[in-house]
Amino acid sequence: MKSLSEIETVSKRSSKAAGFPWGIAEEVGKNIKLLEMFGLSGIKNLNYYFRVREKKIFEKLNLVSKDNKTTKNDFCPIIAGISFLDQVRSLEAFREIKFEKIAYPLIFLPFISRASEVIGKKLVLKIDNRVFLLNFNNSIYSNSLNDGVIEIGNNILIKFQENVDTFEENEWKELYKLSENTFVEESDSLKKDGAGAGLTDND
Repeated sequence: MKSLSEIETVSKRSSKAAGFPWGIAEEVGKNIKLLEMFGLSGIKNLNYYFRVREKKIFEKLNLVSKDNKTTKNDFCPIIAGISFLDQVRSLEAFREIKFEKIAYPLIFLPFISRASEVIGKKLVLKIDNRVFLLNFNNSIYSNSLNDGVIEIGNNILIKFQENVDTFEENEWKELYKLSENTFVEESDSLKKDGAGAGLTDND
């Protein structure tokens, strides 16, 4: 089994060899490592994308808007991902972002996962009938984890989630009240034995 370090290094170098600048290649290396760490087919999708990229032109999406449509060629997942990650703080105001026709969208996914960490909010990513919940770049939940190569995402939606508690206020109060049983009242003996409570001045 290949180590995550090997996966990152080979993904980075192959991206440079495929024509991307070193800066972008390094981002791709991090992303493919992330996909493989979460059990998604990063290497497989990147390999297939680079094969197709030798024969086909993909559109570069440099400025992301609320609704992103391509008139001719499918979007490059790497450039679209870089652009989203760079612009995510301003894109958050839209609450929802739509894309049509991103090639090999699993390569696009880790950019969205990292964007979740940048803004401190969960993001929902829908790729056609596949749904991914991205949690601050710490975990990925999905109804579709082992689909192998996904050649095209025809309709992609990103939703910004508000940070809310999963419990009611009364449930919090009940649990907090129980936790208070661990609190210990400060007695005279504790005060004497506590840090900094010595009677002797050693200075």
